[in-house]
Amino acid sequence: MSEIDEKAAADAVRSDEALMRAVADGDGEAFGRVIAAEAPRLTRFVAAVLGDLSEAEEVVQEALIRLWRNAEAWEPRGRIGTWLHRVAYRLSIDRLRRRRPHIDIDELENVLEDEAPTPERQLVRVEDVRLVHEALDRMPDRQRAVIVLAHFQELSQAEASAVMGMSQHAYESLLARARRRLRGMLAGEETGDREEWTES
Repeated sequence: MSEIDEKAAADAVRSDEALMRAVADGDGEAFGRVIAAEAPRLTRFVAAVLGDLSEAEEVVQEALIRLWRNAEAWEPRGRIGTWLHRVAYRLSIDRLRRRRPHIDIDELENVLEDEAPTPERQLVRVEDVRLVHEALDRMPDRQRAVIVLAHFQELSQAEASAVMGMSQHAYESLLARARRRLRGMLAGEETGDREEWTES
């Protein structure tokens, strides 16, 4: 990260810290700014994990309520968006486990549909966006999650790996496998790449 990038990141954290101080003081307008800035992309991410927009909205609401209730204890070690993504991801995984308690969460498939209109064009140049949706639908849930975080959520690699609860090295490895798998699917080559992950 360059010195300019580091300064921008530090400035963003300070801005979030000031915003959260206002939220902690009960400033509804400040909390409204958090909601306006974070809720749309957070909803898109959770809908991608759960495959259900209305359920995603419930999860996002719960994550935002947790932020409001914990505002006084806010510690400015990162961005508000990263914290919300991490909480929403954990809430989503809890819901998936309750949905399919007899199946290992790492083996779940067909639980995701990205509701974003056309963000796939940022990732691959394809004429038919439907093919990307279908390929994402067939990917294991963690691989889908890293694709969405990396390409549609505007989070840095450090932030995205924190959301996933893994080291940056493990995140990079999982993202590489997910991209390889998605490219193979879009080329009509189903990959036998099983999702295996070891925290490092």
